[in-house]
Amino acid sequence: MEEVKVVYALIRNRDTQILMVKNHEGHWSFPGGKVETGESLEEAVIREVEEETGLIIKPGKIVAINEGKFLKRNNHAIFFTFEGEIVGGMEGIIIPEEILQLQWFHIEEADKLASYYADGISELLLGKVPYYNQGTI
Repeated sequence: MEEVKVVYALIRNRDTQILMVKNHEGHWSFPGGKVETGESLEEAVIREVEEETGLIIKPGKIVAINEGKFLKRNNHAIFFTFEGEIVGGMEGIIIPEEILQLQWFHIEEADKLASYYADGISELLLGKVPYYNQGTI
C-alpha cells in the first residue's frame, strides 16, 4: 500500500463563507491535492490551491490531520488541512478536467459536504488540531 500525502486549504471570506471545489468524481472538498516529490506541505498547498481556484494563498496553521486507507486505490493517505489566506490571484477554474465547480458555502452547508471532519468545520476554526482516522475505505 502506497503512502500518499495530501494537502487542503480551509479558506474563508469576509462573510465567513468557506471555499469548496467539486472535483471530476463529483465530490466536494476544500481546494487541495497530492504533495509532489520534493515539495514541502506548504509549497504543495499553495500550488494546489492556485491550480484549482486561480487564487494565491498564504498558508496558516494546520487545523486538521486525517488519514484513511483506500483499498480501491491501494493507498494510505494522510491529509493535512491548513488555514489559507487569499493574498492574490483571480478566482476561476483553471483545470476544468479536474474541477467542475467552485463555490462559497456558509459553514453549515460546508459541514454537510465535508463530513470527513467529524466535529465539523466550526471546530477546525477554533484552533485545535483534531486527528481523524477514517479507517479503511
